Amino acid sequence: MSTEVVEPIPQDGAADAAAEVGDSKAINSRKLRPTNSTHFGDVDFDDEEMADIGDATWAEVGRACCVHSPMEWGKIFIGVCAAFFFLYFFLFSLELLGNSAKVLGGCTAGGIMGNNVNPVAALVIGELATALVQSSSTTTSIIVSLVGADAVSINTGIYMIMGANIGTSVTNTIVAMGQMADGSQLERAFAGATVHDLFNLLTVAVLFPLELISGYLRALTGAMLPSSVASGKSWSGPLKKIVSPLAGRMLKANSSVIKDISTGKVADCSAYYPVFCVDGIEDYKHCANKCVKGETCGRVGLITCDKGYGCPAFFQNGATKKDDTIAGGVCLFLSLIFLLICLMGLVNVLQRGLMGMSTRIIYKATNVPGIVAIVIGAAVTVLVQSSSITTSVLTPLVGIGVIQLEQMLPLTLGANIGTTVTGLLAALVSDSVAALQVALCHLFFNISGIIIWYPIPFMRRVPLNGARELGKWTRRSKLVPPIYIITVFFVCPLLLLGLSELFVQKKAGWTALGTILVIAIFFGICRFIWWWKRQAGRDAFIACLDKRKERNDALATLPEDMQSLKSKVAQLAEHTGLPEDEEADEEKPDEENPSEDTEDAAVEVTEE
Repeated sequence: MSTEVVEPIPQDGAADAAAEVGDSKAINSRKLRPTNSTHFGDVDFDDEEMADIGDATWAEVGRACCVHSPMEWGKIFIGVCAAFFFLYFFLFSLELLGNSAKVLGGCTAGGIMGNNVNPVAALVIGELATALVQSSSTTTSIIVSLVGADAVSINTGIYMIMGANIGTSVTNTIVAMGQMADGSQLERAFAGATVHDLFNLLTVAVLFPLELISGYLRALTGAMLPSSVASGKSWSGPLKKIVSPLAGRMLKANSSVIKDISTGKVADCSAYYPVFCVDGIEDYKHCANKCVKGETCGRVGLITCDKGYGCPAFFQNGATKKDDTIAGGVCLFLSLIFLLICLMGLVNVLQRGLMGMSTRIIYKATNVPGIVAIVIGAAVTVLVQSSSITTSVLTPLVGIGVIQLEQMLPLTLGANIGTTVTGLLAALVSDSVAALQVALCHLFFNISGIIIWYPIPFMRRVPLNGARELGKWTRRSKLVPPIYIITVFFVCPLLLLGLSELFVQKKAGWTALGTILVIAIFFGICRFIWWWKRQAGRDAFIACLDKRKERNDALATLPEDMQSLKSKVAQLAEHTGLPEDEEADEEKPDEENPSEDTEDAAVEVTEE
């Protein structure tokens, strides 16, 4: 008679806990877990869809957050310190990148912003100026100041603000390219960055013609204006006080150059050169202090000194514009290197910290209601005084899978709201009702865009699906991000600027040419849409990207494949007993005894 041993069956909760915690090192796929949950580091992590993620309880979130052994708490402390270290220098790199862009593009940005132009040109100018100086806060502050000084009209300022909203999203798109080493991370990061781009582009596509036809924003904000504005004081966020001193000791851009050129105070950048410091002493008092009548004054160019920590490392007494431009170019290169290194370090630290953590728990902790996410994004942006910084920090988190694309959208919308505070503060400093109206237009432009594209799920899916599609293209070809940036932020705006200039010349020939080009472009776009939607153009494009990816992958593994093939051939020759150079031996049988041929030839000559 045999006895059968029956093992106890664990309760469901115990099985789940064991699967979630105890076996995280041994099990590396959600298919092997009873809970069917994905953990960070799983081999099938990238295969999980949003619908596959289960719902965790707040008790599970609390245990994952706070229940650890002393050894684990020590590792967490080291990881947090490392994350803050890389985050600080990541922000430092962004600040240095912005300063470098202002030095390189300050003269150009000031030159294109100082005129009352047609609405399309104003839109393009706002976008290009922001892309050049890498800061929408700087651009909007200058636009508000221009309106306050009557250098540009309110209408022109409104259209420039719309363009600045588009240009501000170029920074986080560049940051997304830092995750090119991993195709899955790049796909998610690029989607997280471009969802901001697409929202801004779609909002401009709707509100620009609406404002052009009805003056909606100007009428709305005009009804809210007070009779006068009291003069206020400028304010900078706490992050600026933490990061700016270090970046300013390396390079500090002179924002007054852009403002002075755009307002017509000086004709061009040549008025600032050569740089001159009184008595040759390089400090704020002798180089950049305000002039007093009867005293010899210093003069600074695109690079200036700070009152608190003096002149930066790249400041040079007697420098020419070329010298400052070279310094800006060097700092731009260094900032990109620092940005890449810090991004890689930050992503690595976060990945190690999240390794083995269930996605159910992470998404439960980060899945806040949309309105709350908008408030969080706005609050963070007010503190850092830059929507570019907010979205650039969030982009790597989307790349590693901590934040879902659906959560990234409301956070970026909040960042758009938060960045309008800079313009409002600039308007208060300018003591101008017109400047305040433009700043309010910036605020209500973003609020209107949120009302149009976010509350209704069908409308919300437009930027989300577009960003996902761009992310998928990026995974197939790493040429997509640079082509996208060049096309969206430079080629298309310059094309629009050129077309608009044809119509303002008030010459029949130029107007006719512009009309023909507009009609041709319109029909070209319609034909492209027809081909893309009705003639399987999208499938052909995807197939082309896939074919290119396969070819690149084959070329990348070609040396290893050839080495493997050679080893297999050698093993086969050894197994069959055939000599490796048998064919060569058959082709040259006479080379083994060349002396016999020589002797035969000598005998024939002798007989003759």
